[in-house]
Amino acid sequence: MEEETPQITRVRTPRKENREVLAIVESMLGANRVRLRCMDGVVRMGRIPGSMKKKTWVREGDIVIVIPWEFQDSKADVIWKYTRPQVNWLERRGYLQG
Repeated sequence: MEEETPQITRVRTPRKENREVLAIVESMLGANRVRLRCMDGVVRMGRIPGSMKKKTWVREGDIVIVIPWEFQDSKADVIWKYTRPQVNWLERRGYLQG
């Protein structure tokens, strides 16, 4: 019986130097728009870019990485969506507070 090695998962974390913020998708607003509750305490209007929309299905309750707009802080672009095992890893490491 061989010993099972733990699976190593590479989880992308938000890069502060790029102004990236973790957020939870609060609600779907239609037309590629979502309401996001960001970890910096701001509720933002999020936009799912076309390149991501075709590959990734974003639903309410998903954990995503967003980049707030420089000229309008109340809006942000969704750039990454986490899978369930990645969310568990983030919770264990203390990235998801609140």
